[in-house]
Amino acid sequence: MEATAQNFNVAINDIFTLADLYRELKERKETLEDVMKKLNAEIESVEEQLANQMITEENSKFTRRDKTFYLTEKLYVSSLADRREDLYRGLRENGLGDMVKEYVFPSALKGLVREQLEESDELPDWIKNCVSYYKKPAIGMRKK
Repeated sequence: MEATAQNFNVAINDIFTLADLYRELKERKETLEDVMKKLNAEIESVEEQLANQMITEENSKFTRRDKTFYLTEKLYVSSLADRREDLYRGLRENGLGDMVKEYVFPSALKGLVREQLEESDELPDWIKNCVSYYKKPAIGMRKK
C-alpha cells in the first residue's frame, strides 16, 4: 500500500512540476509577445522618421556600417467590403477572374465543425468528406 502512495506522490509532483513549467513558459511567451509589439512599433516609428529625413534631404540611398539603406515604397491595398462583389465582377469582366478565389476563414470553419459536432457526434454528409479535423488534449489556465 505504501508503494502505491509513493507512486501517487511522485505522479502529483510530476504534474505540479509540469504545470509550473507550463505556466512559466506561457508567461514568458506573453512577455516576449509584449516586447515584440513594442519593438515593432519602435521599428515602424524609426522607419517613418528615417524615410521622411531621406525625402527631406532628397537622398534615396546611402551606406552605413556595411549596410545600404534605400528609399522605397510599400503599397497597402484592401477591397471595400460593401463593394467586393463589384470588384470581383470587374476582375472577371476584364480577364482577371483567376485572381478571384473563394475562401473560408479557418476560424469560421473551426466554429462550424465544433457546432456540428456538438449537435451530433459526427459531421453531416455534405461536409464530412470535405474537411479533416482532430482533437488534442490541451491545458487551460486562468487566475484563481
